[in-house]
Amino acid sequence: MPPASSTDSRRSGLAGAALAIWLALHGTAPLASEAAAPAAVTIGVLTDMNGPFSDQVGRGSVVAAELAAEDFSREDGGLAVTILSADHQNKPDIGLSIARRWIDTENVAAIVDLPHSGVALGVAHLLGERDRVALASSSMTSDLTGKACAPTTVQWVTDTWAQGRGTVAALAGNGPSAWYFLTVDYALGHALERDATKALAESGGSVAGGARLPLGTSDFSAVLVRARGSGAQVLALASTGADMIAAVKQAGEFGLTPGLTIAPLFIQLSDIHALGLARARDMRLVESFYWDLNDSTRAWSRRWSARMDGRMPTEDHAGVYSATLAYLRAVRRSGTLAGRQVVAAMKREPIDDPLFGRTLIRADGRAVHDLHLFEVKHPDQSRGAYDYYRHLGTISGETAFRPLEAGDCPLVRAPD
Repeated sequence: MPPASSTDSRRSGLAGAALAIWLALHGTAPLASEAAAPAAVTIGVLTDMNGPFSDQVGRGSVVAAELAAEDFSREDGGLAVTILSADHQNKPDIGLSIARRWIDTENVAAIVDLPHSGVALGVAHLLGERDRVALASSSMTSDLTGKACAPTTVQWVTDTWAQGRGTVAALAGNGPSAWYFLTVDYALGHALERDATKALAESGGSVAGGARLPLGTSDFSAVLVRARGSGAQVLALASTGADMIAAVKQAGEFGLTPGLTIAPLFIQLSDIHALGLARARDMRLVESFYWDLNDSTRAWSRRWSARMDGRMPTEDHAGVYSATLAYLRAVRRSGTLAGRQVVAAMKREPIDDPLFGRTLIRADGRAVHDLHLFEVKHPDQSRGAYDYYRHLGTISGETAFRPLEAGDCPLVRAPD
């Protein structure tokens, strides 16, 4: 082999200097796609596989991401898609450790799902620093599109602002009421309580009291006794998953219903299935997706169900699919894996989404689409497993989500 020329050596030195500058600024090597259109992309599904949210997300989220990758491959066989998955165990430090390892060793360009708001906030911040994309499809805290917004974050399904407002509105027909909050003591519960309390005050209601309990609480007896003696008409559950299910069951066992209306601020199809219609009947709830809503949701849900032993998907599962497919299409359009550029492409034009309808991703990263108000059927009204909801109405996306200028997102220019 001939010796390197002085020109070759000079180019090598410049390239090395450029790489050193990049590493100093970003802490990691640049994505290969930043020099040329990508030939492959790796997406991580960071989820709860065995904890209190595993029925809402878990293996079903991995299946949803795989379906999105398969559907995209039929559109564009030139971009190879790899789906990874891991269990963050609902611990922000574990979630961050997995995300760092994926970036550094697997060149993961985007992470989707992200249930548990504490995990989501930490991972989204890291991905922003590394110019990767956070597809926070199962994350609830509205801070992700508020004070913690980032140009590399998209929040897809719903959030605490929408859930709090929607639930208050769903119960407004009963007149102003006093609410007692039973809140899970981490970012999700705090945001649900905060956003619902503000909506409650604006509707003329009040707060009769509340309690904050750690994630994984199984005995709510003392709190339920205090709620019964508080004078409240509504028991607001600022939690979800296994904790919320246990609280509803124990409220019934303590005889709090029907005298005290149970208002779950974030409940999904899997939770209703676990409770059973006898316990959950007449509950009013806000969701962005229901498998039996229309022909498109039914067709996709049956595909998902065929891989999930006959279960039907939650709105979080649908959100993983839709967010992943929208991301992959934006990678194709932008010709890069650089996070800021891909999210900018996602924001550029409305998305005709098969599961959520017309969807617009705003400057703050909020995916805006319609939400729906449902009432849980009585057992004798159901045709069988997962036929649980009666559709009461649709809340337009413009009404359902916090106004763009009201979230304190630094990406949003303040009005002149």
